[in-house]
Amino acid sequence: MKLSKFKFDLPEELLAEYPAENRDESRLMVLDRKKKTIEHHTFKEIINYFDEGDLMILNNTKVFPARMYGEKEKTGARIEVFLLRELNAESRLWDVLVDPARKIRIGNKLFFGDDESLVAEVIDNTTSRGRTLRFLYDGSYEEFRQKLEELGETPLPKYIKRAVEKEDEDRYQTIYAKHEGAIAAPTAGLHFSKHLMKRLEIKGIDFAEITLHVGLGTFNPVEVEDLSKHKMDSERLIITQDAVDIVNRSIDQKRRICAVGTTVMRGIESAVSSNNHLNTFNGWTNKFIFPPYDFSIANCMVTNFHTPKST
Repeated sequence: MKLSKFKFDLPEELLAEYPAENRDESRLMVLDRKKKTIEHHTFKEIINYFDEGDLMILNNTKVFPARMYGEKEKTGARIEVFLLRELNAESRLWDVLVDPARKIRIGNKLFFGDDESLVAEVIDNTTSRGRTLRFLYDGSYEEFRQKLEELGETPLPKYIKRAVEKEDEDRYQTIYAKHEGAIAAPTAGLHFSKHLMKRLEIKGIDFAEITLHVGLGTFNPVEVEDLSKHKMDSERLIITQDAVDIVNRSIDQKRRICAVGTTVMRGIESAVSSNNHLNTFNGWTNKFIFPPYDFSIANCMVTNFHTPKST
């Protein structure tokens, strides 16, 4: 399968810089593969496509404010630091990306905040833009994490060109987000409102939750023409026994099972048993799904539009 098949023209003016005023009033396009039909609705009308006993699988990861700005010691140059993952809580070691990377070398110090109470020392290079930082902060671990929250901002996708605003903190997070660890939201879920969830519940729709912490792979472009050669970044995935029981019961009852988002689809396809049921999982997945591919668990999905040539 070739990357060039995933190239299409995406006019700038069609990229929404802001979300719809109400979460569930985004536009919804419904593709029925059996009937070969396309319909246009608003998102809240998704309820009309599900019946009592159908199942939606959600990704309950929570975005943390991963983008920070520091000043380089001596020169005062402004450096963007993107927190990827915590490597060691005790030593306060983090895997990060820095920009501009050419200015940041091992041994450099970065100062954060007006009072410069948070300092980071560069202790290793990992990739061209990747660094390992050791944070120095006078306080408990809880206070240190609180400081990161304070200084960090919501990491909106690169194609949204505007500055981050206060309301992004709330809107760039699903209403069912629980477990912090993602550097980007599982965006298909952003369109579910509390009201819509309640209506689905009343109609008898079941829900199962998995946790896939969206990582850097989401932002990485595919640069090889032969898709089988693309290497996905690994992401942390947790599928509990509770979720497995709900999903496997739905499979046995031949229900409609809907993956809400590509992260859910990748998560559940990373934990398929030999008889096409779901297994528990606690680890890392680097699964990359591209055509031709036979899906094992879900028989429908909700997804956003994706940019050309993205994973």
